[in-house]
Amino acid sequence: MNFLQVTKRYYLKEWRKNLSEESLEMIGFQMISNTGTARSLAMEALFAAKEGDFALAEAKLKEANTYFVEGHKVHASLIQKEAAGDKVEFSLLFMHAEDQLMSTETITLLVKEMIEMYKRFGK
Repeated sequence: MNFLQVTKRYYLKEWRKNLSEESLEMIGFQMISNTGTARSLAMEALFAAKEGDFALAEAKLKEANTYFVEGHKVHASLIQKEAAGDKVEFSLLFMHAEDQLMSTETITLLVKEMIEMYKRFGK
């Protein structure tokens, strides 16, 4: 685990402990950070598959999923908060974070399909 991953895990752990005290801005940054990392890893998986390294591609997709799930958990916590009656403010930053979440999910699904095509048709 590299320094960036350790740092992200630390801040996410701290964020979860203090969810009610965190600002929407910080929540947005957590979503953007995790989903951005997931998207980068998904693209690394595609590049590995392009070179024929399917084991590395699968490992990158697995790691990408870990970050995506963390980003999704942050988002789900806000939905739960609002469902419980707590007002959640809307901002452009949060809208961007949601956009990143959705585009990462789409990109990852497409990357998985492209990796299957590389496997089927060869390099």
